[in-house]
Amino acid sequence: MPELSRRRALTAAAVLATAAGTLSGTTPALAATHHDSPGTFDEVYKGRRIQGRPAEGAGHHHHGAGYAVFVDGVELHVMRNADGTWISVVSHYDPVATPRAAARAAVDELQGAPLLPFPAN
Repeated sequence: MPELSRRRALTAAAVLATAAGTLSGTTPALAATHHDSPGTFDEVYKGRRIQGRPAEGAGHHHHGAGYAVFVDGVELHVMRNADGTWISVVSHYDPVATPRAAARAAVDELQGAPLLPFPAN
């Protein structure tokens, strides 16, 4: 077993102090929410109104980590991938960084066509 050197002891102490400081700064309300949940947005993109917000009562059809996206008031089914990227039912094979980018990609893909509601199972 390696001998505990002064350098290893100081490194371990620094790591523990950093971890303790990080954990003590987290409030219970913040800890209960998803740590990198996207914010809300509401904008007009290429003449289409796109909106995004945390989903209320996220049912089984909300795979977007409790997040809802709308194009002209119609919900765009979004899903968050394991790597943190987002896809939609319209642009399923083109992952993007945010739900806003997923909404914009869907508008681009729709080329003016209306978004039809996604049937819930």
